[in-house]
Amino acid sequence: MHAPRSKQALAWLTSPGWPGQVIALLAGALSTLSFTPFGLWPLGLLSVALLYLGLQQLSPRQAVWRGWAWGLGLFASGASWVYVSIHVHGHAHPLLAGLLTAGFVAGLGLVYALMAWLWARWLRPRLMGWLSLCAFSALWVAQELFRGWFLTGFPWLYHGYAHTDTWLAGWAPVGSVWLLSLFSVFTACLLTRAWSWRQQPMQLGLGAVLLTVIWLGGLGLTQVQWTQPHGEPLSVALIQADVPQSQKWDPDYIDNSLARYRDMSYAVAGVDLIVWSETAVPVLQSRAEPFVQSVADNLRAEGSQLITGIPADEYRDGRLHIYNAITVAGVEGQTYNKHKLVPFGEFVPLEDWLRGLIAFFDLPMSSFSRGSIDQPPLLAAGQRLAPYICYEVVYPHFAARLAADSDLLITISNDSWFGRSLGPLQHLQMARMRALESGRWMLRGTNNGVTALIEPSGKIAQQIPQFEQASLVGDVQPYQGLTPWLRWRTWPLAAGISGILLLSLMHRRRQT
Repeated sequence: MHAPRSKQALAWLTSPGWPGQVIALLAGALSTLSFTPFGLWPLGLLSVALLYLGLQQLSPRQAVWRGWAWGLGLFASGASWVYVSIHVHGHAHPLLAGLLTAGFVAGLGLVYALMAWLWARWLRPRLMGWLSLCAFSALWVAQELFRGWFLTGFPWLYHGYAHTDTWLAGWAPVGSVWLLSLFSVFTACLLTRAWSWRQQPMQLGLGAVLLTVIWLGGLGLTQVQWTQPHGEPLSVALIQADVPQSQKWDPDYIDNSLARYRDMSYAVAGVDLIVWSETAVPVLQSRAEPFVQSVADNLRAEGSQLITGIPADEYRDGRLHIYNAITVAGVEGQTYNKHKLVPFGEFVPLEDWLRGLIAFFDLPMSSFSRGSIDQPPLLAAGQRLAPYICYEVVYPHFAARLAADSDLLITISNDSWFGRSLGPLQHLQMARMRALESGRWMLRGTNNGVTALIEPSGKIAQQIPQFEQASLVGDVQPYQGLTPWLRWRTWPLAAGISGILLLSLMHRRRQT
């Protein structure tokens, strides 16, 4: 009785029509369960396998809808936290916030629609053999690379993040999260062939060998120390002030917020570094300088150096430029201006048209200028720190450039925009991956969580619970040396997937 039902489900999955679209939608949502805080990574494999099987018999036009349904399921379940920032903090009506969120996730789903169309139109071999497995995996990574670049990029929910804590994590210092995506998608696709190859021991055996090499190889690589300790450990204190977003930019509360950061810092004075969160000082740097300098001087007298987020301002080209910045307080020339800005949060696309339409397009400090791409690391406590402000830490290639010239990584953020949603926890998982890729400690200071010290292995050494006012005090060890990922970046991976896709394209053209 079960066999006919299984055949019917498979027929729905592989055929055009609404049953297949519903399965794809649910499969996309399954992928979200593979990421933190759920960590059910086998569901990520199942999710990809269902999409791979579902695209095998569809025409290019049918594949577009199937891919879009899968992408819609992924982003509706995994990225709809933007509703919180639009409705709660952007003061948009719930209906309008819902429509904007729906448009956001539907638009992101188009990336998977494009991937599915390319697969069905140009790349899919007639037989689901080895070339099919490799080409689909390569196309998946190409899609992630594209998604991290197009229209400033949205490098969220990359498939490889599901394996931050699995054996595949050992490959991260070799080829970043994208290599984990490649191997995970390949695993999912290969497992779909296990039943078909049960009468082909050579094929089945080769598949088992490859999976063993990929997964046990990753486990073995976790024992490799790609970078080396350098100098003495540093004592650090990360200040999580838990300032409500509704009060952060309110002039009536600014003095209270600054006093909270100051007093919490004085309580832990004596550590080497004290870190405040993104825009912890919600006043232009030129106006806040007396306060910041005073606190920095007092902390320096106790042997501590202060690093804080602050809006940096300068007049250039006849106009005022304001940057979302992180600065080593009281040290001239040690300020980093954020380069990767968040659309609508830090700048408004089509500003002349959208400003004033709704409150969401007029958020506080949503007119930041973009910092230069070639800024050096910060120098503090005798160490080089690679700085990332909020969203910047989710860009693998961008983060690698600064990490290669650093001894420690530091990221500051204000994730209170996203409330108690999945967003801040996913953000933390991506920060963990950057530490793992670079083989360096990461200091992650936030306003209301998750504040953490992350080891070079990507493991969390210490953290503070969300939505608590607290200081995290601990030690970090500077590291030097380059992982293969920091040395070679995307070039080997890009060359490999380009070669596979070109081979698949040529094979498809010969078949037609």
